[in-house]
Amino acid sequence: MKLHRLVLGLGLALGLAATAAAQTTMKISISTAQNSHQGIAIDTFAKEVEKRTQGRYKVQAFYNGALGGERESIEAVQLGTQELAFSSTGPVPNFVPETKILDVPFLFRDKAHARAVLDGPIGQELLTKFDAKGFKALAWAENGFRHMTNSKRDVKTPEDLKGLKMRTMENPVHVAAYKGFGIITTPMAFPEVFTALQQGTVDGQENPLSVIISAKFDQVQKHLSLTGHVYSPCIFVMNKGVFDKLSAADKQAFIDAAKEGTKANRARVDEDDAKGVADLRAKGMTVIDTLDKARFVAALAPVNAEFEKQFGKANLDRIRDVK
Repeated sequence: MKLHRLVLGLGLALGLAATAAAQTTMKISISTAQNSHQGIAIDTFAKEVEKRTQGRYKVQAFYNGALGGERESIEAVQLGTQELAFSSTGPVPNFVPETKILDVPFLFRDKAHARAVLDGPIGQELLTKFDAKGFKALAWAENGFRHMTNSKRDVKTPEDLKGLKMRTMENPVHVAAYKGFGIITTPMAFPEVFTALQQGTVDGQENPLSVIISAKFDQVQKHLSLTGHVYSPCIFVMNKGVFDKLSAADKQAFIDAAKEGTKANRARVDEDDAKGVADLRAKGMTVIDTLDKARFVAALAPVNAEFEKQFGKANLDRIRDVK
């Protein structure tokens, strides 16, 4: 009887050990707060991965740049020291140059247009460009249309931007465009931005309403202008080696989980956009929401001519023409 119990006990212990061993934990990170459009993206993704792989894979989420800024996270995924990251496309062109085209100012009419491009053939082609660089790009998600904030003055015309010292993303297309406005550009990782604004190292920054709200920039910025100058996608990236080792069913589970994360993320962006202006006004920001967009587009004519040379007019028109 004792022997039987011993065998049974050993069997149970081994069974539990096998279950424990069978669960693989992976890390994913964002630079923004958990209560944000990016937080909901990775929390939904984590829940879906666990559900779709019957608990064999668990995704541990890190927020607020706990594992570093976006560029560092993408680098970590490429090197394989971190399995997953969710990032805006800010630093992505430094790794996958083909994605630069998405950052051209005033390229997208609205969110519906941008989503149609990313979910359609153009976006899907771009996802495949990550493979050669050590990534598996799982899905496009969203950061939103970027708007400008600063502590100095109301920005109503492009001329009002001249001489403002603005934090920009570590992104070559953005830097070129903002210099075209006469902005003094200061590329900086996102986790450093709040302090830089607080200390006056920079006058302003530009980000979607979702980011401005979740980062509490209203505490250190007085003026917001709804310039909507650049559409900013987000992306789920995974280390290619880690992805390649998954079974076919698990690969699909990760891709489908990322798509669910995207749905939740876009819904949150829509919600933030709908209530963001009133929310920020209530917190004391001056919001300029009636801008003559055409003047801003015209101010960038020389820069856009350069972009047409760099990316090819046909490639830019292919994006512009998506219905």
